[in-house]
Amino acid sequence: MIRFVGGFERVSELPQTQFVEYAFAGRSNVGKSSLINAVLGQKVARTSNTPGRTQTLNMFNVDDRVMIVDLPGYGYARVSRVESERWMQRFQEYIMTRRQLTRLFVLIDSRIGARDTDLELMEFCDANGIAYQVIYTKTDKKIREKNQVVIDVNSHPAMVDDVIETSSEKKFGIDRLRAIIGIK
Repeated sequence: MIRFVGGFERVSELPQTQFVEYAFAGRSNVGKSSLINAVLGQKVARTSNTPGRTQTLNMFNVDDRVMIVDLPGYGYARVSRVESERWMQRFQEYIMTRRQLTRLFVLIDSRIGARDTDLELMEFCDANGIAYQVIYTKTDKKIREKNQVVIDVNSHPAMVDDVIETSSEKKFGIDRLRAIIGIK
């Protein structure tokens, strides 16, 4: 059974549980909510065509054993600098203090590739020993850019070396993510 636990403004408001947590992070409009819905097999995360819609730390309980956290998107130009900095502080507090965090999934739109903000997040995780895994989204769509940054797994010590390509629409890679998280 999957249950929405809540949307939390501050890390201190998150419930303290014994359940492992898997968090999804990525630029605005990367498809985080759609991917979470595909992985969970039902529409629990709110999706939108409007970038920057997720504003809180949204938490979902899966069978009273796993928590999925939908983090606000980063890199959206229409968010004020103050709001962007506030999100980054909240994000860093979350990944640095949440002992339940088992893995951070860093989502990258396969049509666009890694941007500076994605690479900065990965470098922060590397420097702080935060385990993360790169997930390419929207792999069923046409690639727009030819000069994409290729992520060198060897230069990212905290990165899990299994990069997963997914499509929420066509269900590519969803079973692999379910297996990692432990969802049937």
